Amino acid sequence: MSFVTYVKGYIPFYRRNLKIALPVMFAQLGQAIVMLADTVMVGHLGTVELAAVSFGSSVFMIGFLFALGLSIGATPLIGKEYAAGGHRRSAIIFQNSILFDLGVSLLLGGIMWGVSCFMDRMGQPDEVWPLAQVYFRISVYTLPFVLLFQSFRQFMEGIGNTKYAMVITLVGNLLNIFLNWVLIFGKLGCPMLGVAGAAYATLIARILMSIAFVVLFFVKRPLIRYFYFFGKKSFSRREIKGLAYVGIPIGSQMLLETLGMSLSSIMVGWFGAVALASHQIAMNLSSLTFMISSGLASATTIRVSHQIGVKDFKSMRKAGIASTHLSLVFSCVCAIILFFFRVQIASAFSVDPEVLELSSLLIAIVAIYQFGDGFQVVSIGALRGMSDVYAPMVVAIVCYLIVNLSMAYLLAVIFSWGAVGVWIAFMIELYLAAILLGLRFRHKTKLYR
Repeated sequence: MSFVTYVKGYIPFYRRNLKIALPVMFAQLGQAIVMLADTVMVGHLGTVELAAVSFGSSVFMIGFLFALGLSIGATPLIGKEYAAGGHRRSAIIFQNSILFDLGVSLLLGGIMWGVSCFMDRMGQPDEVWPLAQVYFRISVYTLPFVLLFQSFRQFMEGIGNTKYAMVITLVGNLLNIFLNWVLIFGKLGCPMLGVAGAAYATLIARILMSIAFVVLFFVKRPLIRYFYFFGKKSFSRREIKGLAYVGIPIGSQMLLETLGMSLSSIMVGWFGAVALASHQIAMNLSSLTFMISSGLASATTIRVSHQIGVKDFKSMRKAGIASTHLSLVFSCVCAIILFFFRVQIASAFSVDPEVLELSSLLIAIVAIYQFGDGFQVVSIGALRGMSDVYAPMVVAIVCYLIVNLSMAYLLAVIFSWGAVGVWIAFMIELYLAAILLGLRFRHKTKLYR
């Protein structure tokens, strides 16, 4: 079979995957742009402020992404029921996911607030951690609103509708950026809040986004019908356990990945504010490209779960493979842009010559690992669609914790490569994870033949 013939066989799958993926990718891109806006605006306050946001957000993301991972478990469960015509069952899972997600937000929020009391003992510069603590604590208040939004978003993704979440997210992100400008710099008569202003802007935007999604369900007739299936008797321990069974491994996998990166961020802080500020710049760019790949992964979960729901296993496999093709193309474009424009990109975040020099080098490493990062997250998305969530968790333990942290300490501390050593460790763990997860997907699809 020629290459052209091979590609033609996948064109219908590229189209179907992109139809679902593009709204999610735009929504994810919007979230990443808000993070970039935070960094750019705070970066103009000074290196210490930028380092504080880097440290605070790195610690916050540990609990935040674990919570998001727990909520994602609803998507494949709803997707399979919806594709098989089980609208009532889909609504029951949705109802229980709201209770589950809000309970998670309160429990994790309390734990994370307790963690904030120990931020002065994490080896960070004395001028950095107090600002980071303020940013972190305000961010914790966003958790219930984020997870309420996620409950609605994961349901909509489960039934194959990704457009509403995109619109709400993009509008919310524009509002967030505007509020950043107002609250960070004290515009339009507001006080200048600096680092705290960035956190308050995010809190306000997330409250309004969650309200918007609830209102949407009441004004759209095709959606409000799902509320008619809600009821006191529909709350079920069995449903909650089902959500936890799928969600906990997903959340754990995301937790382990984030924990590895956050612990590495703390390690970077050992080398001073310049290293931490440069790390934040590179991390935001890495998050930008990852968020878009994550959108493609979410679409892959939906497509794979729907094909399993109708028992079309050949199409299920091709849907997963088509997403890996799209991921490689996207990664190539991102790698070229990041590598050849790394200096110009870095200069948008800071005017500190030391920060510019180091961040440019770190951005080059980000460019090199694009292929591994994109491939591994799409493979995870395909496996989630098959409800294979425990193998990715094992891969996360091996790659994101054992390999990443040991290599980071060896290169950064023992070999004295500093922040550069930490980012080379990131690159190694991502390519290893991509290989292992790709092999797992290949193995699982053979079982469905």
